[in-house]
Amino acid sequence: MGRYGFKERNVEGQMVVDFAKRMEMAGVNTHFKKKEDHRVTYKSGGRCTQVDYVLCRRCNLKESGDCKVLAGDSVARQHRMVVCRMVLEVKKKRRRLKTERRIRWWKVKEEHCSVRFREEVRQRLGGGEEVPNDWATTAGVMREAARKLLGVTSENRKEDKETWWWTEEVQESIRGKRLAKQNWDRQSDEKSRQEYKEMRQQVKRDVAKAK
Repeated sequence: MGRYGFKERNVEGQMVVDFAKRMEMAGVNTHFKKKEDHRVTYKSGGRCTQVDYVLCRRCNLKESGDCKVLAGDSVARQHRMVVCRMVLEVKKKRRRLKTERRIRWWKVKEEHCSVRFREEVRQRLGGGEEVPNDWATTAGVMREAARKLLGVTSENRKEDKETWWWTEEVQESIRGKRLAKQNWDRQSDEKSRQEYKEMRQQVKRDVAKAK
C-alpha cells in the first residue's frame, strides 16, 4: 500500500495488504495525495473509512496517472465510486501472411547474378546455343535454375508493400515526397503543404507509369 491510506488499519485492512503483497499488487488509490473527500470510500452515520481499492500489478503502477473517490457518487449503499486513470501503450502487431514462395527474379538485374543465371541455364539445356522447341521444357529449366541461384521468398512474411519492382524514377519520386513531408513538418506553412501534395500526386503518376 502507498503512503496516503486513510486512518489506521484494522484486521480487515491488514488482510487486504497481505493479499496485495502476496500477489505483488498495489492499492492504486493509496499512492496519490488527495483531500479527505477524495479518499473516503465508505461513509455512514458519521463514520468515514477507506474500504474499497483499485488494485493493479506493482509493475504497472507507473502507468496510473490518477486515482480518487468521486465525492457524492455512490455505486452501492454508502459506498462511493473509486475511479482510476491509466495510460496504456497499445502495441499493434504487424499481421504475418502465409504466402506462396516466389522466385527472386529481381536479382537478375544484378550483373553477377545475371551472368551466373545465363551460364546455369545454358548448361542445363545441354550447353548449346539453340533453345529447344518445347517452351514448357525451357521454362521449367529456367525456373529450376532461378530457384537454385536467385532463391525464393519466405512463405511467412510481414504484410508490406512490394517495393522490389520500383524503378529509379519511382524511388527518386518517393525520396522527394519524404523530403517534402519533412519540410512541411518543420515549416508548417501553406507553401510546404502544397509542395508535399504535389509530390504525392507525382509519386502516384510515376508508380502507375511503372506498373
